[in-house]
Amino acid sequence: MSKNTPSKSPSKAKKYIKIFWLSCLITFIIPILLFILISLGAFGFMPSFEELENPKSNLASQIYSADGELLGTYYIENRSNVNFKDISPNVINALIATEDIRFEDHSGIDFRGLGRVFVKNFIFRKKSAGGGSTITQQLAKNLFPRKPKASKIELVITKFKEWVTAIKLERNYSKQEIAAMYLNVVDFGSHAFGIKSAAATFFGKDPSVLTIEEAAVLIGLLKAPTWFSPVRNYDRSIARRNVVLGQMQKYNFITETELDSISELPINLSKYQVKDHHSGLATYFREYLRKQLIEWSKTALKPDGTPYNIYKDGLKIYTTIDSRMQKYAEEAVSEYMGNELQPQFFNHWKGYKNAPFDRMLSDEDVQRLIRLSVKRSDRYISLKAQGVSEDSINVIFNTPIPMTVFSWKGDLDTIMSPLDSIWYHKHFLHTGLMAMEPKTGFVKAYVGGINYRFFQFDHVKISKRQVGSTFKPFVYTLAMQEGEFSPCSKVPNVPVTFEMFDGSRWTPKNSNDAREGEMVTLKWALANSVNYISAYLMKRYSPQAVVQIARKMGVTSPIDEVYSICLGTPDLTVYEMVGAYSTFVNKGVYVEPIFITKIEDKNGNIIQNFLPKTQEAMNEETAYLMIELMKGVVESGTSVRLRYRYGLTNPIAGKTGTTQNNSDGWFIGLTPDLAAGVWTGGEDRSIRFRSINFGQGAHMALPIWALFMKKVYADRTINISQGDFEKPENLSIETDCNTYEQQHHNEIFL
Repeated sequence: MSKNTPSKSPSKAKKYIKIFWLSCLITFIIPILLFILISLGAFGFMPSFEELENPKSNLASQIYSADGELLGTYYIENRSNVNFKDISPNVINALIATEDIRFEDHSGIDFRGLGRVFVKNFIFRKKSAGGGSTITQQLAKNLFPRKPKASKIELVITKFKEWVTAIKLERNYSKQEIAAMYLNVVDFGSHAFGIKSAAATFFGKDPSVLTIEEAAVLIGLLKAPTWFSPVRNYDRSIARRNVVLGQMQKYNFITETELDSISELPINLSKYQVKDHHSGLATYFREYLRKQLIEWSKTALKPDGTPYNIYKDGLKIYTTIDSRMQKYAEEAVSEYMGNELQPQFFNHWKGYKNAPFDRMLSDEDVQRLIRLSVKRSDRYISLKAQGVSEDSINVIFNTPIPMTVFSWKGDLDTIMSPLDSIWYHKHFLHTGLMAMEPKTGFVKAYVGGINYRFFQFDHVKISKRQVGSTFKPFVYTLAMQEGEFSPCSKVPNVPVTFEMFDGSRWTPKNSNDAREGEMVTLKWALANSVNYISAYLMKRYSPQAVVQIARKMGVTSPIDEVYSICLGTPDLTVYEMVGAYSTFVNKGVYVEPIFITKIEDKNGNIIQNFLPKTQEAMNEETAYLMIELMKGVVESGTSVRLRYRYGLTNPIAGKTGTTQNNSDGWFIGLTPDLAAGVWTGGEDRSIRFRSINFGQGAHMALPIWALFMKKVYADRTINISQGDFEKPENLSIETDCNTYEQQHHNEIFL
């Protein structure tokens, strides 16, 4: 026995040596090889150094006003990056205290933390031990998401990939950069991705000024954005916030006194607003701009030759819109339409059959219009796309369901059939407003309708409505341009008959018999929108000449070259009309209205600058004479209520417009620094007031212009002039009709 013992000792030693090396292999060598293989991409995609230097994420493109305010974003994920220096220390402290207290000490993987989690989770079975992932690992996970429905083996490999990526991140970025990157990519719920969007969505502020309690709410959301949402689950959010505050006190970021006092505070959500395409300032403008930018992106290429994507590439779009003027324009629309005009319209049609459609329409005509609206609705289009039969669609449209409808006092939750909702919304009048600087072409305010969520049709750039008497200045421009007339020239206020191409005769009529048969000045005629005089001038020149001058002034919509255009039969946009009228203020030079000054990429490099197109439409003297003519409209004509009702005493030139049967009301007003136009009417032309007292442009559109301008003038930071229009040097034509009359009388006497 003793002889065999020595022979077994070397065998045992070899066995222990094998076990030792096997242990080393399992403990060190295999993991090292595994990490090397993972790093080389042997187990699937691994981000390269370049991708870590420039991690891809869906960055929202931002729309800025001319005065530096963020109007909105275009996004797949509402995400905007922010630098570490622009994040409140309260946010950083809350993040580290809650997610990774050893953040400053580890190199991407916290082995001490992993050991703690292993002991607590697997030995002591504590469910609250946490996951042990560092902020850097969580960043790696967010930058390069896991495969959905992965197997356990795939999850293990993915975890190792995240470790490798975390180490690479630590080597390439500072701790501050990693913290900022993490806060830029995480989801806070409510369509807010990244700390900048979250701060704006929940608290209406920049991340640099978040308070301790606000930071704690936002960091608390990271655990489960919906579950701990302060909007959906307020009590849970309070509890989660206080957990974060507790962690901050535990690690000495705040004192116990601060913890006690802050924990008692409510969450202030007074400025909470989900940043979507249906809310915020300038919704109609942003939607129009979105469509234009999509067209622009088809030809605007990145350095690598691929087209820009407004939803992913984090572009910065700098617009001409002034956020203050935009706000005042939207307020003016809301105040007048909601408080005065719409209630009048409701009362006007109360108790009438088929209201609000014109009484001259038959039941069949009304039903046809309603049916057209049904077929244009998103609900109908969606059902048709799904292959639902017409009979089934009719049942659906006649079945009451819970829904939200528009009202000027706030959205109404009700039960109503889709068909009834169409009838209901037909009762609302609509409007469009645009204001621009005549000299630069910069559009400063753009209100395309009364509420973008419910009525998405744009009444500034898309809608074309009959312009009525606002077209008459095009006719009068010819008279001033040819030199045959001046504002004080007199013409007979008598009927004018046109011989039509088919042999018939057409004689326009005046709206009243004021001064009929007398000689009247052109200034008085335009001020009172006299049809006889417009017809007189049209017959003297020609429809072709009128259309030609309109084209020079930027009108591009089709216009039939017929005599009736002298009364305003063309269908044009607010955009076209405001741009054209601005020509008068800009000394006869048409400047195309524009919306964007420049576009930058996410790094601040200018991709493209934008300048308006210009062209000379008339000489300076003609433009000034037209201003003088239209000043008469405000001083003593159809727009005089600007003076006596709204107290606007500064020099203003303008023109009202009212179309047949009061379907459309217009007002376009000019000042030396700003031109603005307003249209108001029903969704269909047969929806209108029965009386011209209510249906004229001076009542439907002018008040919105007046309220808007009063707000603009009251804001001293905008600095809009209330002075007079610039008079050309050496103007030889007398524009004061009393002086002109006296001079003319003296000439005759001599």
